[in-house]
Amino acid sequence: MARTTETAEHARLRSCGESTHACTTNGHPWKKWGPYLSERQWGTVREDYSTDGDAWNHFTHDQARSRAYRWGEDGIGGISDDRQVLCLAVALWNGRDPILKERLFGLTNSEGNHGEDVKEYYFYLDSTPTHSYMKFLYKYPQAAFPYDDLVRTNARRTRLDPEYELLDTGCFADDRYFDVFVEYAKEGPNDVLARITAHNRGPDAAPLHVLPTLWFRNTWSWPDGGDVPELRGGAEGGHAVIAARHTDPLFLESLPHCTLRCEGTPELLFTGNDTNTKRLYGTPNAQPYVKDGINDCVVTGIRDAVNPAPEGTKAAAWYRLHVPAGGSATIRLRLTADGVPLPADPFGAGHDAVFAARQHEADEFYRAITPPSAGEDEALVLRQALAGMLWSKQYYYFDADKWLEEHQAHPLLGQQRQSRNREWFHMVNDHIISMPDKWEYPWYAAWDLAFHAVALSTADPEFAKEQLDLMLREIYMHPSGQLPAYEWNFSDVNPRCTPGHPCSCIFRKRHCMAGRTWNS
Repeated sequence: MARTTETAEHARLRSCGESTHACTTNGHPWKKWGPYLSERQWGTVREDYSTDGDAWNHFTHDQARSRAYRWGEDGIGGISDDRQVLCLAVALWNGRDPILKERLFGLTNSEGNHGEDVKEYYFYLDSTPTHSYMKFLYKYPQAAFPYDDLVRTNARRTRLDPEYELLDTGCFADDRYFDVFVEYAKEGPNDVLARITAHNRGPDAAPLHVLPTLWFRNTWSWPDGGDVPELRGGAEGGHAVIAARHTDPLFLESLPHCTLRCEGTPELLFTGNDTNTKRLYGTPNAQPYVKDGINDCVVTGIRDAVNPAPEGTKAAAWYRLHVPAGGSATIRLRLTADGVPLPADPFGAGHDAVFAARQHEADEFYRAITPPSAGEDEALVLRQALAGMLWSKQYYYFDADKWLEEHQAHPLLGQQRQSRNREWFHMVNDHIISMPDKWEYPWYAAWDLAFHAVALSTADPEFAKEQLDLMLREIYMHPSGQLPAYEWNFSDVNPRCTPGHPCSCIFRKRHCMAGRTWNS
């Protein structure tokens, strides 16, 4: 049995109240901000507006830096509010890459010799259930990231060959890479402190551009969109600030006005989170400043790609670092709702003190839920396993009624085009949901989620119960009583059986859930 000591984190959980929307409707919203960004929104079903249903090729990684998403956002080591109105993540550039590192790269299902696969090294190191403390690690090569090499070499390999991994390319030779740690600590529900620390593991000093990026999810460019929000830059107390303002009543109810404070005086870059139609389709842009403007400014030096006025819907604080061999550099940030009291110096000794306090409380929490019989290594395994699950929570938005209408496939509107999930037009998903992972499967699966709930109940029993309850709600479950399987085909069954292989159903019945019959 685990210990039952009451800790500060237990008290925060209890103060949240009950809500599937990050505890914002009752109690204190300690889960208002969390790791709710996916690591890959490109190539997903919700973003697929193709005629043939080929999601991977309809929205590629190459397009992602230039094309605004419809249903969600992605980023590296990022957070958002529980409606994903406002997002914060880390972008990096080593001075050699052809593009900013804003999201994870991987091979599509047809590119990998063993299918889809993320070709990055990142680790979820720690998290409490309320995300009062979180820690993430991304390993970034100092050599140019081998995008083309990974695609070409894997394309030459067969299913019988091993996969060609990032480490195989030699881009980490001689330990020439950065360990980029991203940490978050909450002083309060709407006061989120961030600390980005880059360690140079190589034998020589090396440049690193770190661009904490704040942006609004694009809700304004669609037929049912509302007002365009605004990010505006300025200075306060010797530090750069980015103020986030929204005038749409729907979002004001969900997200108060916020300000991101950035330690020191990095250059602030502003653009719009709008599609660069000129690059993608050869048609004029509707807006002068588009999603990849910051990329083009930093990587190619095109200053006209960003707005000379400090305003837009996407902004970054551009830190130019030169990290000594074996040394490190740290950047501090603070994202705070307007009206939250702050110390005179938001990055003084109190900033690190909040991290120390939240880390100590996280230690206490995990000691309290770890079985007394567990050894030190076993306790660490339990803690990091739960951290991975807590980091893999994602805001999932999918209004099937709208999606099918946009695809000319809504059966109640007389639209005849055939499309996946056509019979699920009742579905409206708009919650924080536990994902199998946020790269390969950045969508929920009812079968996986049931097992997640068992493990998550150790750390956050209310969240575990809410997850199971979601799948049984009328806006998730089909009127026939079927639970939604997963995004690629909500009508499928979990677990799936593959013809020609022994049935893998856990009950080992002769007749499996897919209706196929197998030999005993």
